[in-house]
Amino acid sequence: MIGFLIAMISGALMSVQGVFNTKVTEASSMWAANAFVQFTAFLVCIVAWLFADRTSFRDVLAVEPKYFLLGGAMGAFITLTVIKSMDALGPAKAVMLIVIAQLIIAYLIELFGMFGVEKQPFSWRKAIGALVAIGGFVLFKWK
Repeated sequence: MIGFLIAMISGALMSVQGVFNTKVTEASSMWAANAFVQFTAFLVCIVAWLFADRTSFRDVLAVEPKYFLLGGAMGAFITLTVIKSMDALGPAKAVMLIVIAQLIIAYLIELFGMFGVEKQPFSWRKAIGALVAIGGFVLFKWK
């Protein structure tokens, strides 16, 4: 149950953050807004680390394979693409497509056991669930 609630909070925060970031971009520029977003996220993480964790940063650098360290760089492009999609499509359509893309890519990662994730067998139920999500977007977009 706690995982469900945390996921719901995450989705809500991502939606609100996307709108906020789009508005900051409108007042400045794409990369200035993106840099500000990433910098403020960095500051929050450092403060949280100081009070809650204090794990050595050397532990982070010990991760293998090293390409896993690209997650932070991906964050800049995630912010960029969320801002661009919300500006082009509006918050609701953009978030629906983002979530559908996340669902499909996450399922493929599980299905093929990519990036060290335990491989899962194909499930028609999950494939149909993804198709229902796509159908929901089509229905939502339909005028």
